[in-house]
Order: sequence, then structure tokens, then C-alpha cells
Amino acid sequence: MEILKAILFGIVEGVTEWLPISSTGHLILLNEWVKFHLDPEREAAFMEFYDIVIQLAAILAVVIIYWKVLWPFGIAKAGAASEASKGKKKSRDEQVWKLFGNVVVKQKIFWMWVKIVIACIPGVLYGLLLDELVENLTAPYKPIIVAVMLILVGILFIIIETKHKGVKPKIKTIPNLTWQIALAIGFCQLIAAALPGTSRSGATIIAGLMLGLSRQVAANFTFFLAIPTMAGASLVKLLKFLGTGMTFTGPELTILIVTSVTAFLVSLVAIQFLTLYIGKNKDFKPFGWYRIILGAAVLIYFVFIRQGA
Repeated sequence: MEILKAILFGIVEGVTEWLPISSTGHLILLNEWVKFHLDPEREAAFMEFYDIVIQLAAILAVVIIYWKVLWPFGIAKAGAASEASKGKKKSRDEQVWKLFGNVVVKQKIFWMWVKIVIACIPGVLYGLLLDELVENLTAPYKPIIVAVMLILVGILFIIIETKHKGVKPKIKTIPNLTWQIALAIGFCQLIAAALPGTSRSGATIIAGLMLGLSRQVAANFTFFLAIPTMAGASLVKLLKFLGTGMTFTGPELTILIVTSVTAFLVSLVAIQFLTLYIGKNKDFKPFGWYRIILGAAVLIYFVFIRQGA
């Protein structure tokens, strides 16, 4: 039974991490109704670590799918490295810097990573200075916050998509993304960090659309930004977990592995689905309506049904 629960969590994580419907929000809600049989004294610490690490497993799917787009290093053909490093007769996309021997750095990908790092700065500062404080303040109200943010961001998706109908995006490729816009998107991520139910991908996609990005660029930048964001968060949680002197029990490790593998495999499908969906020039309104309906149902459950029980 615990294996089936772990698979269920992996499916939910793999789908909701990429669709702008809030993975954290769905996991919080799933935790309300599906419980693992764990040591009560260890459960809180383990689940805090678990919720972050399974997100990292989903992030690995991005690395696999977009490896060629993300990896900045390459090998120039013998005798061509010196000419390549000067960018002679090369398009902007082909220009490289020579490192040593025939090893080169692709300039286009290098500058993309610079923008990703810039977008991560607000999140790093938030994590170091405010994360624990905000977590303690919002913890008692998480289900209500999730419901409210599901609804509000859903409404925002519908408004923005309606307003932008027929409007041509100004930025159609990531290289055209300025560092100022990258930083602005990074600040928008803070809303998702502070308020569960917002959706990290939802916040960055909405910010991207408002700043003139095409849907595909907004989605791709969201995918890529998730890599250092979730890798850093997972490392912090792991150090915090191990720093308390705790180690994984057999059942905990089994749950972690099964959920992570499931989340990774489902993410491969979810990312491809969203890419194809956007490629057909479809908007994000259906996700907005889904968020509103789910948020309303959650609000009714926690305010009226659960409290009245």
C-alpha cells in the first residue's frame, strides 16, 4: 500500500510541477487525504525533505529533454577551434569561446545561464533571510492559502490571456530576454515561494506574458529556471535533514525512491504535453479555470466541511 501511495505522489508531482496549477498546492492537499505510515517523531522532518526532493526528481526530466540546449560546452572539429573562438563567419547562435584544446563554450547558452542565475538571485536571498519566518507564519493557514491562491492566479491567467489575445509577443527567443526581465521574473517567483498554491511555473509564466514573452519562451525559461532553484532548495533541505543527525529508514528510502522515479517518468510526458499544447498556439485559460474550480472546492472543504465535522 505504501508503494501505491508513493506512486500516486509521484504522478501528482510529475504532472503539476510543469503545468501551471501548483505542485506544492496539490501535494499539500494530497497530504491531507493520503498519509504514509511513518514514525510520528520523524514524519514532519522527513515530509519537509520529501516534498522538495521529489520536485528535484521532476527537474531531472528537463535536463534530459533539453540537454543540448542547456549544456554550454562542446568540442570543435580539429583545426576549427581557433576560428570558432573568434566567431568568424558564424551566426550569433554558433559563436563560441575557446577554453583549451578543442573545448569551446557556446556563447548563446552561456549568456542564457547568466540570465537564469540573475533570475535566481531574489529566490536565494529570500531563502536565506525570510523562508523560515514566512513558513512559520503561514503554516497554520496553508490549506486556505492554497485555495485562495489557486483561485486568484487562475483569474489572473484568464484576464491576462484575454487581454493579450491577438497581441504579438515582443520576445520570441530566450537570447532576446534581457537581464532586467530575467530579474523581474525572479522576483515574481517569490510570490510562489511565500504563498503555496501560487505555482512557481504559474508565477513565472504570468510574469513572462506580462513582460512580452511568447508562451513558449515563458514556459521554457520556467523549465530552465527550475533547475538551479530546485537543486539549491533540495541541497538546503538535505543538509538540514542530515544536520539534525537523522538518517533514512528503509521504508522512508523506499518511498523516496519510488516517488522520485515516478515523478521523473511522468514529468517527461508532462513537459512534452505542455510543449505540444503551446505549439498549437493554445492559451493558458483552461489551466486558469481548473485552478478556480479546484480552489473553490478546496475552500468549501476546509472552511465548511472539515471545520463542521
